[in-house]
Amino acid sequence: MPYIPHTEEDVKTMLSSMSLSDVDSLFDEIPSELRCKDFQSIPDSSNEMQMLQHAAALASQNNNGICFLGAGAYEHHIPAAVWDIATRGEYLTAYTPYQAEASQGTLQLLYEYQTMMAELTAMEVSNASLYDGASALAEAVLMAARLQKNIESHRVLVPASLHPLYRETLDTILRNQHIELITLPFDDKTGVTSLGALKQYEHQTITALVIPQPNFFGCLEPVDELSDWAKAHNIISIGCVNPMSLALLKPPGEWGSYGVDIACGEGQPLGVPLASGGPYFGFLTTKMAHVRQMPGRLIGQTVDAAGKRGFALTLQAREQHIRRAKATSNICTNQGLLVTAATIYMSLLGPAGLASVAKACWANTQKLVQALTSIDGVTLAFESANFHECVLTLIKPVPFVLEALSKRGITGGYALTADYPNIKNGLLVCATELRTGAEIDAYRDALAQILHEGVPS
Repeated sequence: MPYIPHTEEDVKTMLSSMSLSDVDSLFDEIPSELRCKDFQSIPDSSNEMQMLQHAAALASQNNNGICFLGAGAYEHHIPAAVWDIATRGEYLTAYTPYQAEASQGTLQLLYEYQTMMAELTAMEVSNASLYDGASALAEAVLMAARLQKNIESHRVLVPASLHPLYRETLDTILRNQHIELITLPFDDKTGVTSLGALKQYEHQTITALVIPQPNFFGCLEPVDELSDWAKAHNIISIGCVNPMSLALLKPPGEWGSYGVDIACGEGQPLGVPLASGGPYFGFLTTKMAHVRQMPGRLIGQTVDAAGKRGFALTLQAREQHIRRAKATSNICTNQGLLVTAATIYMSLLGPAGLASVAKACWANTQKLVQALTSIDGVTLAFESANFHECVLTLIKPVPFVLEALSKRGITGGYALTADYPNIKNGLLVCATELRTGAEIDAYRDALAQILHEGVPS
Protein backbone atom coordinates (compact mmCIF):
# COMPACT_ATOMS: atom_id res chain seq x y z
CA MET A 1 0.00 0.00 0.00
CA PRO A 2 1.65 3.30 -1.06
CA TYR A 3 2.07 5.88 1.67
CA ILE A 4 3.28 8.59 -0.77
CA PRO A 5 0.61 8.34 -3.47
CA HIS A 6 1.42 11.49 -5.50
CA THR A 7 3.22 11.13 -8.80
CA GLU A 8 5.42 13.88 -10.20
CA GLU A 9 2.56 14.76 -12.54
CA ASP A 10 0.18 15.03 -9.57
CA VAL A 11 2.57 17.42 -7.84
CA LYS A 12 2.91 19.57 -10.96
CA THR A 13 -0.86 19.75 -11.33
CA MET A 14 -1.36 20.80 -7.70
CA LEU A 15 1.38 23.43 -7.91
CA SER A 16 -0.05 24.75 -11.16
CA SER A 17 -3.49 25.15 -9.59
CA MET A 18 -1.83 27.39 -6.97
CA SER A 19 0.23 29.26 -9.57
CA LEU A 20 3.49 28.02 -8.04
CA SER A 21 6.56 26.80 -9.86
CA ASP A 22 7.96 24.37 -7.26
CA VAL A 23 7.39 22.95 -3.78
CA ASP A 24 9.91 25.35 -2.19
CA SER A 25 7.57 28.19 -3.13
CA LEU A 26 5.11 26.87 -0.55
CA PHE A 27 7.58 27.84 2.17
CA ASP A 28 8.74 31.23 0.90
CA GLU A 29 7.53 32.90 4.10
CA ILE A 30 10.17 31.02 6.11
CA PRO A 31 13.54 32.88 6.11
CA SER A 32 16.15 30.99 4.13
CA GLU A 33 18.56 30.84 7.08
CA LEU A 34 15.98 28.86 9.04
CA ARG A 35 15.45 26.24 6.37
CA CYS A 36 17.27 22.93 6.43
CA LYS A 37 19.70 22.91 3.49
CA ASP A 38 20.36 19.20 3.23
CA PHE A 39 20.29 15.95 5.20
CA GLN A 40 23.91 14.94 5.60
CA SER A 41 23.16 12.21 8.13
CA ILE A 42 20.69 10.40 5.90
CA PRO A 43 22.38 7.70 3.78
CA ASP A 44 21.98 7.40 0.03
CA SER A 45 18.82 5.76 -1.20
CA SER A 46 18.63 1.97 -1.56
CA ASN A 47 16.63 -0.19 -3.90
CA GLU A 48 14.15 -2.74 -2.60
CA MET A 49 16.60 -5.64 -2.61
CA GLN A 50 19.27 -3.69 -0.72
CA MET A 51 16.78 -2.42 1.80
CA LEU A 52 15.46 -5.92 2.53
CA GLN A 53 18.98 -7.27 2.89
CA HIS A 54 19.85 -4.52 5.35
CA ALA A 55 16.64 -5.10 7.33
CA ALA A 56 17.33 -8.84 7.47
CA ALA A 57 20.86 -8.19 8.75
CA LEU A 58 19.51 -5.97 11.52
CA ALA A 59 16.80 -8.52 12.43
CA SER A 60 19.38 -11.30 12.64
CA GLN A 61 20.97 -9.48 15.59
CA ASN A 62 17.87 -10.09 17.69
CA ASN A 63 18.12 -12.86 20.26
CA ASN A 64 14.60 -14.24 20.33
CA GLY A 65 14.90 -16.87 23.03
CA ILE A 66 12.08 -18.91 24.54
CA CYS A 67 10.22 -16.21 26.43
CA PHE A 68 9.55 -16.51 30.15
CA LEU A 69 9.49 -12.72 30.51
CA GLY A 70 6.27 -10.86 31.30
CA ALA A 71 6.51 -7.73 33.45
CA GLY A 72 3.67 -5.94 31.69
CA ALA A 73 4.00 -7.21 28.09
CA TYR A 74 3.03 -10.78 27.24
CA GLU A 75 3.68 -13.19 24.39
CA HIS A 76 0.33 -14.68 23.49
CA HIS A 77 -0.80 -16.63 20.45
CA ILE A 78 -2.45 -14.30 17.95
CA PRO A 79 -4.71 -16.00 15.38
CA ALA A 80 -3.52 -15.30 11.83
CA ALA A 81 -6.88 -13.78 10.92
CA VAL A 82 -6.37 -10.89 13.39
CA TRP A 83 -3.61 -9.10 11.54
CA ASP A 84 -4.65 -10.41 8.13
CA ILE A 85 -7.82 -8.35 8.59
CA ALA A 86 -6.21 -5.48 10.54
CA THR A 87 -3.64 -4.86 7.79
CA ARG A 88 -6.20 -4.41 5.05
CA GLY A 89 -5.86 -1.03 3.40
CA GLU A 90 -8.94 0.46 4.99
CA TYR A 91 -7.63 -0.35 8.48
CA LEU A 92 -3.85 -0.13 8.20
CA THR A 93 -3.60 3.65 8.31
CA ALA A 94 -6.55 4.12 10.67
CA TYR A 95 -5.83 6.76 13.27
CA THR A 96 -8.84 8.61 14.50
CA PRO A 97 -12.08 9.85 12.93
CA TYR A 98 -12.64 13.59 12.82
CA GLN A 99 -15.51 13.52 10.34
CA ALA A 100 -18.06 11.05 11.62
CA GLU A 101 -20.11 11.04 8.44
CA ALA A 102 -17.07 9.86 6.43
CA SER A 103 -15.89 7.19 8.87
CA GLN A 104 -18.86 4.92 9.58
CA GLY A 105 -16.83 1.70 9.36
CA THR A 106 -14.16 2.93 11.76
CA LEU A 107 -16.77 4.38 14.10
CA GLN A 108 -18.68 1.09 14.19
CA LEU A 109 -15.51 -0.83 14.99
CA LEU A 110 -14.70 1.55 17.85
CA TYR A 111 -18.28 1.24 19.12
CA GLU A 112 -17.93 -2.55 19.18
CA TYR A 113 -14.56 -2.21 20.93
CA GLN A 114 -16.06 0.04 23.61
CA THR A 115 -18.89 -2.44 24.14
CA MET A 116 -16.48 -5.34 24.59
CA MET A 117 -14.21 -3.46 27.00
CA ALA A 118 -17.17 -2.31 29.08
CA GLU A 119 -18.40 -5.91 29.31
CA LEU A 120 -14.92 -7.27 30.09
CA THR A 121 -14.38 -4.82 32.96
CA ALA A 122 -18.05 -4.83 34.08
CA MET A 123 -18.13 -1.04 33.79
CA GLU A 124 -20.79 1.12 32.16
CA VAL A 125 -18.80 3.06 29.57
CA SER A 126 -15.46 2.83 27.76
CA ASN A 127 -13.46 5.36 25.80
CA ALA A 128 -11.81 4.65 22.45
CA SER A 129 -8.34 3.96 23.92
CA LEU A 130 -5.22 5.82 24.98
CA TYR A 131 -1.50 5.58 24.26
CA ASP A 132 -0.60 2.70 26.61
CA GLY A 133 -1.35 1.26 30.02
CA ALA A 134 0.95 3.60 31.94
CA SER A 135 -0.41 6.80 30.43
CA ALA A 136 -3.96 5.42 30.77
CA LEU A 137 -3.36 5.13 34.51
CA ALA A 138 -2.02 8.69 34.63
CA GLU A 139 -5.13 9.86 32.78
CA ALA A 140 -7.27 7.96 35.29
CA VAL A 141 -5.59 9.80 38.16
CA LEU A 142 -6.13 13.15 36.43
CA MET A 143 -9.76 12.16 35.90
CA ALA A 144 -10.05 11.36 39.61
CA ALA A 145 -8.67 14.80 40.45
CA ARG A 146 -11.33 16.42 38.26
CA LEU A 147 -14.02 14.34 39.96
CA GLN A 148 -12.70 15.47 43.37
CA LYS A 149 -12.86 19.13 42.39
CA ASN A 150 -13.52 20.28 45.95
CA ILE A 151 -10.11 19.02 47.11
CA GLU A 152 -7.49 21.75 46.97
CA SER A 153 -4.37 19.58 47.32
CA HIS A 154 -4.60 16.20 45.62
CA ARG A 155 -2.94 13.15 47.14
CA VAL A 156 -3.06 9.69 45.58
CA LEU A 157 -2.26 6.35 47.24
CA VAL A 158 -0.15 4.16 44.95
CA PRO A 159 0.88 0.62 46.01
CA ALA A 160 4.56 -0.24 45.76
CA SER A 161 3.37 -3.44 44.09
CA LEU A 162 2.26 -1.44 41.04
CA HIS A 163 4.47 -1.80 37.95
CA PRO A 164 7.59 0.35 38.60
CA LEU A 165 7.47 1.88 35.11
CA TYR A 166 3.83 2.83 35.67
CA ARG A 167 4.88 4.56 38.89
CA GLU A 168 7.60 6.43 37.01
CA THR A 169 5.08 7.50 34.38
CA LEU A 170 2.71 8.73 37.07
CA ASP A 171 5.51 10.82 38.56
CA THR A 172 6.50 12.25 35.17
CA ILE A 173 2.98 13.27 34.16
CA LEU A 174 1.57 14.28 37.54
CA ARG A 175 4.46 16.03 39.28
CA ASN A 176 3.69 19.32 37.51
CA GLN A 177 -0.04 18.91 38.10
CA HIS A 178 0.44 19.42 41.85
CA ILE A 179 -0.64 15.85 42.61
CA GLU A 180 1.24 14.10 45.41
CA LEU A 181 1.87 10.36 45.09
CA ILE A 182 2.02 8.39 48.34
CA THR A 183 3.52 4.89 48.20
CA LEU A 184 1.75 2.09 50.07
CA PRO A 185 4.00 -0.78 51.22
CA PHE A 186 3.38 -4.43 50.43
CA ASP A 187 3.58 -7.32 52.87
CA ASP A 188 6.91 -9.15 52.67
CA LYS A 189 5.25 -12.56 52.97
CA THR A 190 2.27 -12.14 50.66
CA GLY A 191 3.53 -9.56 48.14
CA VAL A 192 0.25 -7.62 48.27
CA THR A 193 -0.72 -4.24 49.70
CA SER A 194 -0.83 -4.14 53.49
CA LEU A 195 -4.38 -3.25 54.54
CA GLY A 196 -3.03 -2.02 57.86
CA ALA A 197 -1.08 0.67 56.04
CA LEU A 198 -4.38 2.32 55.06
CA LYS A 199 -5.41 3.17 58.62
CA GLN A 200 -3.21 6.24 58.89
CA TYR A 201 -5.04 7.80 55.91
CA GLU A 202 -8.60 7.21 57.13
CA HIS A 203 -8.93 10.75 58.50
CA GLN A 204 -6.87 12.46 55.82
CA THR A 205 -8.02 13.98 52.53
CA ILE A 206 -7.12 11.54 49.77
CA THR A 207 -8.14 11.93 46.12
CA ALA A 208 -7.72 8.42 44.78
CA LEU A 209 -6.48 4.90 45.48
CA VAL A 210 -4.83 2.84 42.73
CA ILE A 211 -5.52 -0.92 42.90
CA PRO A 212 -3.40 -3.16 40.61
CA GLN A 213 -4.81 -6.59 39.75
CA PRO A 214 -2.80 -8.71 39.42
CA ASN A 215 0.05 -6.62 40.77
CA PHE A 216 3.55 -6.43 39.28
CA PHE A 217 4.56 -9.60 41.12
CA GLY A 218 1.61 -11.50 39.67
CA CYS A 219 0.01 -11.61 43.14
CA LEU A 220 -3.73 -11.09 43.54
CA GLU A 221 -4.49 -8.04 45.66
CA PRO A 222 -7.38 -7.93 48.20
CA VAL A 223 -9.41 -5.88 45.75
CA ASP A 224 -12.75 -6.17 47.54
CA GLU A 225 -11.38 -4.76 50.78
CA LEU A 226 -9.38 -2.04 49.00
CA SER A 227 -12.28 -0.80 46.87
CA ASP A 228 -14.73 -0.84 49.79
CA TRP A 229 -12.23 1.08 51.95
CA ALA A 230 -11.93 3.73 49.26
CA LYS A 231 -15.70 4.04 48.95
CA ALA A 232 -16.14 4.33 52.71
CA HIS A 233 -13.71 7.26 52.82
CA ASN A 234 -14.98 9.12 49.71
CA ILE A 235 -11.88 8.21 47.71
CA ILE A 236 -11.98 7.52 43.97
CA SER A 237 -10.91 3.92 43.34
CA ILE A 238 -8.90 3.12 40.20
CA GLY A 239 -8.43 -0.50 39.13
CA CYS A 240 -5.33 -1.09 36.97
CA VAL A 241 -5.90 -4.52 35.45
CA ASN A 242 -4.54 -7.06 32.99
CA PRO A 243 -7.47 -7.57 30.56
CA MET A 244 -6.60 -11.24 29.99
CA SER A 245 -6.96 -11.95 33.71
CA LEU A 246 -10.54 -10.66 33.62
CA ALA A 247 -11.60 -13.77 31.71
CA LEU A 248 -11.08 -15.63 35.01
CA LEU A 249 -11.00 -13.09 37.82
CA LYS A 250 -13.78 -10.88 39.17
CA PRO A 251 -13.92 -7.73 36.99
CA PRO A 252 -13.24 -4.34 38.63
CA GLY A 253 -16.84 -3.24 38.18
CA GLU A 254 -17.80 -5.96 40.67
CA TRP A 255 -15.06 -5.47 43.28
CA GLY A 256 -16.44 -5.07 46.76
CA SER A 257 -19.96 -3.79 47.31
CA TYR A 258 -19.82 -0.98 44.74
CA GLY A 259 -17.12 -1.71 42.18
CA VAL A 260 -14.37 0.74 41.30
CA ASP A 261 -14.95 4.18 39.88
CA ILE A 262 -12.42 3.82 37.04
CA ALA A 263 -10.72 0.81 35.43
CA CYS A 264 -7.75 1.04 33.11
CA GLY A 265 -4.78 -0.95 31.86
CA GLU A 266 -2.64 -2.11 28.98
CA GLY A 267 -4.44 -3.65 26.00
CA GLN A 268 -1.38 -5.39 24.50
CA PRO A 269 -2.46 -8.92 25.60
CA LEU A 270 -5.50 -8.63 23.31
CA GLY A 271 -3.99 -9.48 19.94
CA VAL A 272 -1.01 -7.10 19.86
CA PRO A 273 2.47 -8.61 19.38
CA LEU A 274 5.40 -7.74 21.64
CA ALA A 275 7.01 -5.81 18.76
CA SER A 276 10.12 -4.81 20.74
CA GLY A 277 8.02 -2.76 23.13
CA GLY A 278 5.27 -1.19 21.08
CA PRO A 279 3.18 0.43 19.86
CA TYR A 280 0.54 -0.74 22.34
CA PHE A 281 -2.70 0.86 23.52
CA GLY A 282 -4.30 1.77 26.82
CA PHE A 283 -7.93 1.29 27.77
CA LEU A 284 -10.10 3.16 30.25
CA THR A 285 -13.62 2.39 31.44
CA THR A 286 -15.75 4.08 34.07
CA LYS A 287 -19.21 4.53 35.52
CA MET A 288 -21.74 6.55 33.57
CA ALA A 289 -21.90 9.10 36.38
CA HIS A 290 -18.26 10.00 35.65
CA VAL A 291 -18.44 10.04 31.86
CA ARG A 292 -18.10 13.82 31.49
CA GLN A 293 -14.63 13.68 33.00
CA MET A 294 -13.49 10.71 30.92
CA PRO A 295 -10.53 11.46 28.60
CA GLY A 296 -10.61 10.63 24.92
CA ARG A 297 -13.56 9.93 22.70
CA LEU A 298 -16.86 8.12 23.05
CA ILE A 299 -18.62 6.62 20.03
CA GLY A 300 -22.39 6.38 20.15
CA GLN A 301 -25.02 4.56 18.09
CA THR A 302 -28.00 6.42 16.69
CA VAL A 303 -30.31 6.52 13.67
CA ASP A 304 -30.38 9.01 10.81
CA ALA A 305 -33.37 10.86 9.37
CA ALA A 306 -34.28 7.77 7.34
CA GLY A 307 -34.21 5.55 10.40
CA LYS A 308 -30.99 3.79 9.41
CA ARG A 309 -28.44 2.86 12.07
CA GLY A 310 -25.44 5.16 12.27
CA PHE A 311 -22.50 5.99 14.52
CA ALA A 312 -21.22 9.33 15.73
CA LEU A 313 -18.64 10.88 17.99
CA THR A 314 -20.86 11.40 21.03
CA LEU A 315 -18.31 12.79 23.45
CA GLN A 316 -14.99 14.28 22.35
CA ALA A 317 -13.67 16.41 25.16
CA ARG A 318 -10.09 16.84 23.98
CA GLU A 319 -8.30 19.97 22.91
CA GLN A 320 -8.89 19.59 19.16
CA HIS A 321 -12.62 19.89 19.69
CA ILE A 322 -13.11 22.35 22.53
CA ARG A 323 -11.30 25.19 24.24
CA ARG A 324 -7.98 23.96 25.58
CA ALA A 325 -8.79 25.04 29.15
CA LYS A 326 -11.87 22.80 29.15
CA ALA A 327 -10.22 19.73 27.61
CA THR A 328 -10.10 16.60 29.76
CA SER A 329 -6.80 15.59 28.20
CA ASN A 330 -4.11 16.93 25.92
CA ILE A 331 -2.21 13.67 25.42
CA CYS A 332 -4.92 11.09 24.81
CA THR A 333 -5.45 9.49 21.43
CA ASN A 334 -7.16 6.61 19.72
CA GLN A 335 -4.58 3.96 18.80
CA GLY A 336 -6.75 2.99 15.87
CA LEU A 337 -4.77 0.11 14.37
CA LEU A 338 -4.09 -1.57 17.71
CA VAL A 339 -7.71 -1.21 18.80
CA THR A 340 -8.74 -2.72 15.47
CA ALA A 341 -6.57 -5.77 16.15
CA ALA A 342 -7.90 -6.07 19.71
CA THR A 343 -11.50 -5.87 18.54
CA ILE A 344 -10.92 -8.61 15.97
CA TYR A 345 -9.05 -10.71 18.54
CA MET A 346 -11.85 -10.49 21.12
CA SER A 347 -14.48 -11.16 18.45
CA LEU A 348 -12.70 -14.31 17.25
CA LEU A 349 -12.05 -15.75 20.71
CA GLY A 350 -15.23 -14.71 22.47
CA PRO A 351 -15.74 -15.18 26.23
CA ALA A 352 -15.01 -18.92 26.14
CA GLY A 353 -11.85 -18.45 24.10
CA LEU A 354 -10.50 -15.71 26.38
CA ALA A 355 -11.23 -17.89 29.42
CA SER A 356 -9.43 -20.81 27.80
CA VAL A 357 -6.33 -18.68 27.16
CA ALA A 358 -6.37 -17.31 30.71
CA LYS A 359 -6.70 -20.80 32.21
CA ALA A 360 -3.80 -22.06 30.10
CA CYS A 361 -1.66 -19.12 31.24
CA TRP A 362 -2.44 -19.82 34.89
CA ALA A 363 -1.79 -23.56 34.52
CA ASN A 364 1.52 -23.04 32.74
CA THR A 365 2.68 -20.56 35.37
CA GLN A 366 1.97 -23.12 38.09
CA LYS A 367 3.90 -25.78 36.16
CA LEU A 368 6.81 -23.39 35.71
CA VAL A 369 6.93 -22.46 39.39
CA GLN A 370 6.73 -26.11 40.47
CA ALA A 371 9.52 -27.04 38.07
CA LEU A 372 11.86 -24.23 39.05
CA THR A 373 11.28 -24.43 42.81
CA SER A 374 12.22 -28.12 42.65
CA ILE A 375 15.81 -26.88 42.13
CA ASP A 376 17.91 -26.53 45.25
CA GLY A 377 18.45 -22.80 45.77
CA VAL A 378 15.21 -21.58 44.15
CA THR A 379 12.34 -20.51 46.40
CA LEU A 380 8.96 -18.87 45.94
CA ALA A 381 9.08 -15.31 47.29
CA PHE A 382 5.40 -14.77 48.15
CA GLU A 383 2.56 -16.93 49.47
CA SER A 384 -0.33 -15.27 47.62
CA ALA A 385 -2.42 -16.66 44.81
CA ASN A 386 -1.16 -15.43 41.46
CA PHE A 387 -1.89 -15.02 37.78
CA HIS A 388 0.53 -15.03 34.85
CA GLU A 389 3.76 -14.63 36.81
CA CYS A 390 5.54 -15.23 40.09
CA VAL A 391 8.58 -13.97 41.98
CA LEU A 392 11.36 -16.45 42.72
CA THR A 393 14.49 -15.89 44.78
CA LEU A 394 17.77 -17.47 43.69
CA ILE A 395 20.98 -18.29 45.51
CA LYS A 396 22.99 -16.58 42.75
CA PRO A 397 22.91 -13.06 41.23
CA VAL A 398 19.99 -12.73 38.84
CA PRO A 399 21.75 -10.66 36.11
CA PHE A 400 24.42 -13.35 35.75
CA VAL A 401 21.78 -16.08 35.64
CA LEU A 402 19.73 -14.27 32.98
CA GLU A 403 22.82 -13.75 30.82
CA ALA A 404 23.71 -17.42 31.10
CA LEU A 405 20.14 -18.43 30.25
CA SER A 406 20.19 -16.11 27.23
CA LYS A 407 23.23 -17.91 25.88
CA ARG A 408 21.16 -21.10 26.05
CA GLY A 409 18.30 -19.52 24.09
CA ILE A 410 16.06 -18.75 27.06
CA THR A 411 14.72 -15.33 28.03
CA GLY A 412 14.46 -16.17 31.70
CA GLY A 413 12.50 -13.32 33.25
CA TYR A 414 12.86 -9.89 34.85
CA ALA A 415 15.47 -8.97 37.47
CA LEU A 416 13.87 -7.15 40.40
CA THR A 417 17.01 -5.88 42.12
CA ALA A 418 16.97 -2.35 40.65
CA ASP A 419 13.28 -1.76 41.42
CA TYR A 420 12.99 -3.79 44.63
CA PRO A 421 16.40 -4.06 46.30
CA ASN A 422 14.83 -5.62 49.40
CA ILE A 423 13.92 -8.70 47.36
CA LYS A 424 17.42 -10.15 47.23
CA ASN A 425 18.15 -12.01 44.00
CA GLY A 426 14.49 -11.67 43.00
CA LEU A 427 13.43 -12.97 39.58
CA LEU A 428 9.99 -12.37 38.04
CA VAL A 429 9.03 -15.25 35.73
CA CYS A 430 6.02 -15.69 33.46
CA ALA A 431 4.48 -18.45 31.37
CA THR A 432 1.68 -17.78 28.88
CA GLU A 433 -0.36 -20.34 26.96
CA LEU A 434 2.45 -20.55 24.38
CA ARG A 435 4.92 -22.28 26.70
CA THR A 436 5.10 -26.05 26.32
CA GLY A 437 6.02 -28.69 28.85
CA ALA A 438 9.26 -29.33 26.99
CA GLU A 439 10.20 -25.65 27.15
CA ILE A 440 9.48 -25.52 30.89
CA ASP A 441 11.62 -28.61 31.43
CA ALA A 442 14.42 -27.07 29.35
CA TYR A 443 14.29 -23.94 31.53
CA ARG A 444 14.45 -26.04 34.70
CA ASP A 445 17.42 -28.05 33.48
CA ALA A 446 19.31 -24.97 32.30
CA LEU A 447 18.67 -23.06 35.53
CA ALA A 448 19.76 -26.02 37.67
CA GLN A 449 23.00 -26.29 35.74
CA ILE A 450 23.71 -22.54 35.94
CA LEU A 451 23.02 -22.31 39.68
CA HIS A 452 25.36 -25.15 40.53
CA GLU A 453 28.28 -24.67 38.18
CA GLY A 454 30.17 -22.13 40.24
CA VAL A 455 28.40 -18.92 39.38
CA PRO A 456 29.72 -16.11 41.65
CA SER A 457 27.56 -15.42 44.70
